Amino acid sequence: MIRIAAPVAFTAILISSAVSYAAEQVPRRPNILFAFADDWGRCAGAYAASDGPGGINDVVKTPNFDRIAKTGVLFNNAFVNAPSCTPCRSSLLSGKYFWQTGRGAILQGAIWDSKIPSWPLLLKDSGYHIGKTWKVWSPGAPRDAPYGGRAHAYEKAGGRFNGFSQRATQLIAGDTEVEQAKEELLDEVRGNFAAFIADRNEKSQPFCYWFGPTNVHRRWIKGSGKRLWKIDPDSLKGKMPPFLPDVAEVREDLADYFGEIAAFDAALGVLMKELERIGERENTIVVISGDHGPPGFPHGKCNLYDFGTRVPLLITGPGVKGGRVVDDFTMLPDLAPTFLAAGSTEIPKGMTARSLWPVLKSNREGLVDATRTQVFTGRERHVRIARAGNLPYPQRAIRTADHLLVINFRPDRFPLGDPYKLNSDNPPTAQQLEQSTFVTLPDEDAGPTKAWLVGQRDNNKWKPYFDHAYGKRPREELFDLKKDPHQMKNVAKDPAYSKELSELRDRLMAELRRTEDPRLIDNGKFFETPPLAGPAVNNQKRN
Repeated sequence: MIRIAAPVAFTAILISSAVSYAAEQVPRRPNILFAFADDWGRCAGAYAASDGPGGINDVVKTPNFDRIAKTGVLFNNAFVNAPSCTPCRSSLLSGKYFWQTGRGAILQGAIWDSKIPSWPLLLKDSGYHIGKTWKVWSPGAPRDAPYGGRAHAYEKAGGRFNGFSQRATQLIAGDTEVEQAKEELLDEVRGNFAAFIADRNEKSQPFCYWFGPTNVHRRWIKGSGKRLWKIDPDSLKGKMPPFLPDVAEVREDLADYFGEIAAFDAALGVLMKELERIGERENTIVVISGDHGPPGFPHGKCNLYDFGTRVPLLITGPGVKGGRVVDDFTMLPDLAPTFLAAGSTEIPKGMTARSLWPVLKSNREGLVDATRTQVFTGRERHVRIARAGNLPYPQRAIRTADHLLVINFRPDRFPLGDPYKLNSDNPPTAQQLEQSTFVTLPDEDAGPTKAWLVGQRDNNKWKPYFDHAYGKRPREELFDLKKDPHQMKNVAKDPAYSKELSELRDRLMAELRRTEDPRLIDNGKFFETPPLAGPAVNNQKRN
């Protein structure tokens, strides 16, 4: 008995030692922290160097984002696939073009196709602890379906952060100091994340957390950028892009927008400190971005110009060779296979996006992957426009380093609703435009800038700005980005650009055909008829 037991015990020790040794040799799968701000365009201090002095990023205050950028990879040419919340997120979650996601391709009336795999649920099935705070996929039905609905929500610490300037202003009115008011709201960020961490099965379980505040989305308090964050609107004088009037009202509106970005940035600081506190900073991939450009501003939300589609993107963490700025063109859907590869999870064959890991693991700056020289963007219906019927404004575009080509498939329609009906007997007042997001020209959202511009529509000095933003657009818009970085002069009809126009058109249409975009099938019938057009199928809150 003794002779038999000794070898068994010895074998058990060997097996145990081997298992222990193997466990030490196999690294843990990394955690993922995805911070995704609603309506945050490419506005961050870290981009001021790339843009050169004299632009609006000189004024933005994002100290945490800028600090993280020094240890990570900062993408200079990151774009959304669609500058509208739900279709952008449909593409991001699926790793597909938005036009490949069925009814997820629109905002109001969107329905998620349960047959489409989403990377958060794939990570969950592979053993990740997943959780989210606030917005992931909405409006749409079922709400947050590609993230498992409400099953993985961590929001009990509160949601006042989503109305940051409103809530902070209320607290200050009650004799709370400014910094104390901000800290009270940031405590919600800390508490929700802590609850998520506490819910892990064990400390070794990898986690994937989606932080999705909506404070950068309209509305915010006038003057809050200066009051809460000391962002002086006058510091924007002479720095405004040419599609925004350089007047006090617009400068203040943009400064207030920057204030909400500063609040999001402060939340980033909280999350990074929490990662350090629990000892997970070194094993966590941190990805920071936004879902499209600013709301309530010309060229922004729901437009295929850079101000609407170009977004910040920063990635840092294990496996990422940081301290670099890269010029590779990427779309947010590329994050889907990137996340799955990080989690050693199989990437579904239907994904059209490409993993960013070849870029992230490189030591090079500038253009790392020679094939990443273009992106494709587009949009269909955003919200229901009562004044202009309930039809989409269909656009597709190709963006390269030198050019942007936008095709407007229905140039007979107004891009954001008929602005000239504002001259009716009962037009909305400036106060209505500021207070209600969807009074008129709804796709862009409302705000002081739009209200001011509408009020100046008959002023000869400012009417060109109004017509440029809200008038009809030709079928093709081509911009020479070297000469015209803000996309103000359409050169599509200039014979000098005929070669570039033809080549870009061919490349864009070839990609749309390759990916079976319904817009090219049967004259776009899929998007032009119910349920993609017509009354919205759900009454969830517009966003």
